[in-house]
Amino acid sequence: MSNYVYRMFAGSPMQPLQDHMAQVHLCASELVIFFEAVIDQNTARIQEAQTSIVNFEHEADKLKKSLRLSLPKGMFLPVSRHDLLDMLTMQDNIANKSKDIAGLMLGRQMVLPESIAPLFLTYVKRSIDAVAQADTAINELDELVETGFRGREVKVVEKMIKTLNQIESDTDEIQIQIRSVMFKIETGLPPIDAMFIYRIIEWVGDLADLAQRVGSRLQLMLAK
Repeated sequence: MSNYVYRMFAGSPMQPLQDHMAQVHLCASELVIFFEAVIDQNTARIQEAQTSIVNFEHEADKLKKSLRLSLPKGMFLPVSRHDLLDMLTMQDNIANKSKDIAGLMLGRQMVLPESIAPLFLTYVKRSIDAVAQADTAINELDELVETGFRGREVKVVEKMIKTLNQIESDTDEIQIQIRSVMFKIETGLPPIDAMFIYRIIEWVGDLADLAQRVGSRLQLMLAK
């Protein structure tokens, strides 16, 4: 079916999906400001950043619901409806996880040990790099549709996904370093505090993992 007929009957869901991913990226990116405030122990900035994250997540949720309601159920989609909904859910999980991280940190008034703080901020930034790379790759979806998922554009996106996978590997390596430092100092921390710090370490890593899953789903679309 020609792209013209597709646009005429269905209207492209790619732009709303891209808009949603851009909003998800905004939400996750605010975690850098949030953790800088946590390290500085600036309570006002912590609360402001957490509020921004919640607001960004709510906006992403609105876009998600709008796309789900407007996504056509007929035969005119250039990719499967199931694939698009899966992609949307994966993207949304990034925003949800960002909100969960900030909410737990603020709710428990958590403080990062000085010995891991600089490396932890690097870890957060690299995880957000993965989200940014997923956003960049998703921005190519409309071009992929126009080219029928063939040609040079496919190679461009495959290269982007390869870079995303490398960024995710970087976050794994940084997480190992942070856990190594935590292992050395955890006996000097209240056990409950140590437990929740480990949870935050895991959740920040989840951001990169979730971003990689977005890339993997896109790669599956290319293969079909």
